Amino acid sequence: MSAPKRFFCNGINYPEESEILLDGEEFIHAKTVLRVTEGTEITLLDNAGNEYTAIVTKVDKRSLSAHITGAMRGEREPAADIYLLTGALKGDKTEFVVQKACELGVSKVGVFSSRYCSAYMNENKLERLNKVSREAAKQCMRSVAPEVVFFEDFKSALQSAQGYENKLFFCEFANGSERSLKDICGATALVVGSEGGFADEEYELARAAGFAGMSLGKRILRAETAAVAVCALAAFNLGELE
Repeated sequence: MSAPKRFFCNGINYPEESEILLDGEEFIHAKTVLRVTEGTEITLLDNAGNEYTAIVTKVDKRSLSAHITGAMRGEREPAADIYLLTGALKGDKTEFVVQKACELGVSKVGVFSSRYCSAYMNENKLERLNKVSREAAKQCMRSVAPEVVFFEDFKSALQSAQGYENKLFFCEFANGSERSLKDICGATALVVGSEGGFADEEYELARAAGFAGMSLGKRILRAETAAVAVCALAAFNLGELE
């Protein structure tokens, strides 16, 4: 028996209110793709880590109603705070990175423009990335979809990681790694570049912001490969993949 289908829903105020209305994209997905009908058991997510069991009571043209029968705290959210900062990538590669980062337990994704970045970002693309995050969160049974934000300049992206215990800057020309991933503990920010990599001055800017230079090994990795690899390595060493 498959698990109940999962949907993000705003405005849940349980137990004060047990009746909810699901509309918008989540409703369209429920009705036209998943064919949810009256009597179907579903799981509602408030994007704050809570999960609610519910029974669909009515399906209309533009929304469905459901009765919440119980609540619990999601058990699959990461204990470690991992923040991925990645250069904007061409085509749908940024979507791929967001999807895999969500699956690996990343808490937040920052997409930035840098000197050698040739991709661009707009409101529609950012909205699409957050949709990808929500879909990935539901697929891997998370209760929270990592927020995806955009920074028009690299300096602002670096500043957004202020306060993180571990700040690691991965680039192809780093002369070895200044930190060992085996020793990290606590909130961790990871920076990887776009297809064009980083300029020397961006590396120095990151160093000045407290980031440790990190090597990606002997081989040059594709940007999307590097992003997924560093997320997996950080998650493993922070105990998220055990």
